[in-house]
Amino acid sequence: MKKNWKSLGLMSGTSGDGVDASLIKTDGLDEYKVLKDKYFKYDNNIYRDIHSLKEKIHNISHLEEFNIELNDLERKITIFHAKLIEELKIDDETIIGFHGQTIYHNFKEKISRQLGNGKLLRQLTKKKIVYDFRSNDILNGGQGAPLTPVFHRLIASQKNIDLPVCFLNIGGISNITIVKENNNFNELFSKDLGPGNCLIDAWVRNNSNKKFDEDGTLALSGTKNEIIFEQAQELYANRERKKKLSFDTNDFDISFARGLSLEDGVTTLTDFTASIIGQELSSAIINSNQKIKEVLICGGGRKNKVLFKKIKENLHKTINLKLIDDYNVNGDFIESQAFAYLAVRSMMNLPISFPSTTGCKEPTNGGKYISN
Repeated sequence: MKKNWKSLGLMSGTSGDGVDASLIKTDGLDEYKVLKDKYFKYDNNIYRDIHSLKEKIHNISHLEEFNIELNDLERKITIFHAKLIEELKIDDETIIGFHGQTIYHNFKEKISRQLGNGKLLRQLTKKKIVYDFRSNDILNGGQGAPLTPVFHRLIASQKNIDLPVCFLNIGGISNITIVKENNNFNELFSKDLGPGNCLIDAWVRNNSNKKFDEDGTLALSGTKNEIIFEQAQELYANRERKKKLSFDTNDFDISFARGLSLEDGVTTLTDFTASIIGQELSSAIINSNQKIKEVLICGGGRKNKVLFKKIKENLHKTINLKLIDDYNVNGDFIESQAFAYLAVRSMMNLPISFPSTTGCKEPTNGGKYISN
């Protein structure tokens, strides 16, 4: 007999601006229902400290070098999560999928560090906590990301979306999931494409008092620098590439745009990002040998109207790009809903990653459960 669980997914993405919280009911298999979605904005100190530390940490040794600062920030982030859990007034039977704030991800070094102390959150809330979702996958030869494909499959099934279908998520990093069959997890395919919002956001943060380019308005007011754009494309094409590669925002930097005005920098970086997403997405779909009818776009990047338009311009002409919201799915909360679902699968000892999604050696369970 199937059991329905209530689960709260808490996801703070690479933008580092706050926490998406999603309460769902699910059997951990083929059904889910969204009960509540809510966004909680970080205070300015947490936001500043996240991005200040991310800019200092470029390899595994930096995690030790800045250990005191990291532990202090992790405590603040955990307390922030505890307060939002209290505000949501969830019952004691609800499972909490606690992703934490990614500060450094490098599968080659076999590490994915999320700031978020699961044991402290348990002490503060007395709730059932599932956290550390990525370690098992990395230990099992995987790249620790993306982890949302199993939930994308569930969305496609529940919303009766025609298959095969491709999900394009644009967060700090852009990634795709191709769902070929509803009932075969091993037929899922996913990969990171490259930068999503990370370059645009970093440029805006470093050159203004804004956090991101809302609706793409800055990109509309600038002019693309053709020389820097071509240099950026050449640098990207010549970087070490593997057939499947998981990215961190630290893998990309904005130094090549140095010297441009705020607006021209945003425009150039938006064009560059769109060109990479468009080219990589087209290549992935064509190489999949699947007659994919639609690409459903989700994540914060879908709200950048200029980025959306330019991705379309860079896509193969046969590919149709649509908003996931057109299927009555809130594209802002897919990842927080996904980690609520993954927490339940973790409790059921079911796999959350697969060889075709992260490169792990075999289907792998993830997440550590704390109840005492």
